Amino acid sequence: MIKKTLVRSYSRSFNGFAANVTASEVSKLKSMEGVAFVFQSREYYFQTTRSWDYMGLSLDVPRSLKIESDIIIGHIDSGIVPDMESLADHGLDNVPAKWKGVCLGGKNFTCNKKLIGARYYAGESAVDIFNHGDHTASTAVGRVVRNANYYGIANGTARGGVPSSRIATYRAGVLTVQSEDVMAAFDDAIADGVDIITISIATSPPSNLSEDVIAIGSFHAMEKGILTVQSAGNKIIPMFKSVLSLAPWVFTVGASSTDRKIINKLVLGNGRILIGTTINPFDSGDLKYLVYGKGISGHCNESSAMQCVKDCIDPYLVKGKIILCDVDGDRDGLSLQAMRAGVIGVIFRKGDVGKDDANVTSMPTVFLNDPDFHYVESYLKSEVSPSARILKSESIKSQAPLLASFSCRGPNTVFPEILKPDVVAPGITILAESPTDDTISVGGLPAARYNFNSGTSMSCPHVTGAAAFVKSKHPDWSISAIKSSLMTTAWNMNNKYNPDAELGHGAGHIDPLKAVYPGLVYETSIDEYFNLFCTLGSEGEKLRKIFGSKQTCPKGIRLSAKDLNYPTMTAPVTKNSSFNIQFSRVVTNVGYANSTYHAQVNKGDNGISINVEPSILSFITLNERKNFVVTVTGQWLNQDHLSYSLLE
Repeated sequence: MIKKTLVRSYSRSFNGFAANVTASEVSKLKSMEGVAFVFQSREYYFQTTRSWDYMGLSLDVPRSLKIESDIIIGHIDSGIVPDMESLADHGLDNVPAKWKGVCLGGKNFTCNKKLIGARYYAGESAVDIFNHGDHTASTAVGRVVRNANYYGIANGTARGGVPSSRIATYRAGVLTVQSEDVMAAFDDAIADGVDIITISIATSPPSNLSEDVIAIGSFHAMEKGILTVQSAGNKIIPMFKSVLSLAPWVFTVGASSTDRKIINKLVLGNGRILIGTTINPFDSGDLKYLVYGKGISGHCNESSAMQCVKDCIDPYLVKGKIILCDVDGDRDGLSLQAMRAGVIGVIFRKGDVGKDDANVTSMPTVFLNDPDFHYVESYLKSEVSPSARILKSESIKSQAPLLASFSCRGPNTVFPEILKPDVVAPGITILAESPTDDTISVGGLPAARYNFNSGTSMSCPHVTGAAAFVKSKHPDWSISAIKSSLMTTAWNMNNKYNPDAELGHGAGHIDPLKAVYPGLVYETSIDEYFNLFCTLGSEGEKLRKIFGSKQTCPKGIRLSAKDLNYPTMTAPVTKNSSFNIQFSRVVTNVGYANSTYHAQVNKGDNGISINVEPSILSFITLNERKNFVVTVTGQWLNQDHLSYSLLE
């Protein structure tokens, strides 16, 4: 029965299989000796040029090109278009000898010395038709390409964090991804010899890590010295406890802004200029007549006409004009319908949902916030012949970094003592190569090769590229040391503009250059993770069995997840009660042989006491390890959460 319904087997990096089985067969499998665990397949979803300069990793930064070119990124995503400029192999040496993979991308799919491998588990090839995998791949490892832009907008030099590194793609799906395909991708990527896995895919997390295939696959990767970087997840309105990547051995990435913002302008007939958050490659030309409500439709009621409901737009009334639509976003193909009706431009109300994410448009369009939209409504009522003009988008300087409104927040629902997300990186309006099909055009323009996208899917490859950059400078560092270096050197983000604080941005915004010189790192061993499982009861037993641990839980010792040797320190406390919490940590000296570090605590004025013992750590040699304990005492009164930074 199993042989007839076998979907996929895993044997290259770990043992297992996926199959279509009945409930009774599941029961039989669970009772068989040697079966660690049986769980149901789930669906996973993809989480969708200035950024590297903004973080300081400019083209002028010295690089260890030979080592960088030996680093291989495993890209679990929606595939790649193989002939992208960003993946050209000019100037690259032969493929690293450690590579054990293949190029099985399907018909007419070719690899080179940059794109060195391809596999697919869904669809007919490894070619990306979703424009998601292309974007994430070029963000992480794209070659240097000058004059990259979206129809002239944000023109500049595009590249990834490590332009000389190699990449192998593992297409796990298109719009959705199945658990068994994700597991197959991990199985192959580990055996093929990648150094870092980037996966901008997530699902609503199961209550147990033993049913999370990314947590399982990434643990097997960690055992082989491979770091997994995953997007934190996107929500239209992210709530606390919404973060989707929870395993402490995974590098979880939220999204933030850069100091470049794409805007366009709406010029009204009275001279008033309003700013919209729109990626609009068009100019509507001279002032055009502006219509709304009954001026859009004579056969729909006024409410439907004001919302530009489907089939309400009357070509005889709107041809050559700009229409105002009281609807939060371009829904149901409204722009396409307006274009077919002869409309010159559309004004939408954006509202607060996704307010920091600029919408890409296919005709002259502007998205306005609520106050500006209501101003236009008032202007229409006060003018006999209201008119407007929509201008092409432009880049402006913007305050940054700000946490993206869509980026999922903590705390961690499996391990409340492990802060998630770990860090944030640029994920709002990111320009990268992701060529659309040649048959597709936007408003009559030729298809774009470079496109904007937003999401934690875009921030994830930034951290992948940064981790690869650090690895190129320190090829002997463990993956937990690399992760620690990016966390402890992250920029502190201003809580005035980021009110969700660490629950939104984790340790902060990554700084790839500072991460090369962290001084001290927090390294976490595999045995520590096995001990961590001892805090989960029967769930921990399942995990230990899945990962083949023969280590027994310590007897007579009360283990706590807060004492995992993690770069951040987190503990839940009871509101309106006093607390006394201790965090034990071990740091490794990767700075100078003879060095001394002083603990400095930055805290708010709310009666919380923090003590670090010892407060001074002196080292004689490199890789020397020292212990310290942080004690936090006080009372939680009215704050949503407490946060402090410990500076080394």
